Amino acid sequence: MSDFVSAGELQELMAKGAVRVIDVRWRLDRPEAGHDDYLTGHIPGAVFAALDTELSTHGAPSEGRHPLPTTEVLQAAVRRWGVRTGDTVVAYDDAKGMAAARAWWLLRQAGVEVRVLDGGLSAWVAAGFAVAKDDVAPERGDIVLAELGRDALTIDEAAGFPASGVLLDVRAPERYRGETEPIDPIAGHIPGARNVPTTLHLDADGRVRDADALRANFAEAGVVSGTPVAAYCGSGVTAAHTALILHELGIEAKVFPGSWSQWSNTPGRPVAVGDQPG
Repeated sequence: MSDFVSAGELQELMAKGAVRVIDVRWRLDRPEAGHDDYLTGHIPGAVFAALDTELSTHGAPSEGRHPLPTTEVLQAAVRRWGVRTGDTVVAYDDAKGMAAARAWWLLRQAGVEVRVLDGGLSAWVAAGFAVAKDDVAPERGDIVLAELGRDALTIDEAAGFPASGVLLDVRAPERYRGETEPIDPIAGHIPGARNVPTTLHLDADGRVRDADALRANFAEAGVVSGTPVAAYCGSGVTAAHTALILHELGIEAKVFPGSWSQWSNTPGRPVAVGDQPG
């Protein structure tokens, strides 16, 4: 079964009462506006999930912008969303699935059945389905999560990964090459990493491209079935989307959640520039 669900499929699942829908509205340029956006219109019954406080935590710059939450913090959030043992969660956003994929990545390793709405809120609206403007507060859930961390790399593990597998940098090419860095203190990439931007996996509507096109993109970077692979981005959000895409192709990937924000804020870490791994 695909971990992506279409708008029509989600509507059918909701009609059967078979899912708990979460709205992971978040953008890097305005992270505080997600809940306000949610209140302007969301999928009926969806609960707002806060990426900055529930799907990540905060610490020193050397920990990255979006460190993993503790299992206890995530469990409290998932129970607040109303998730009960055995429930399926469907996550969506309005940013081409990037934030929703962060929820997918965390919940999956915590033992929750989770899927992502292909095309996000735009696909739901384009299908002619209604939106709501209430602030949904369901009855508290009772789910018990498995311990987080099994799919995550530490900074040292990320540094050594290219020696035995393929480390993917999924940021924009100009950031990978070190030509520009709008957020972090140093431009460039982790030595040995190969650039496969997340945007290659999506069409103009933000929906996932066909499997053959996806496989071809990854194969150019040396990622085929059986290849150890891991991904990083700016702060561990969009890298989770690449892990989701790879999972759809039958390839399991690790994620370096600290990503470039942790690497570039850790003194002594080497930096490569240019269009080659280095």
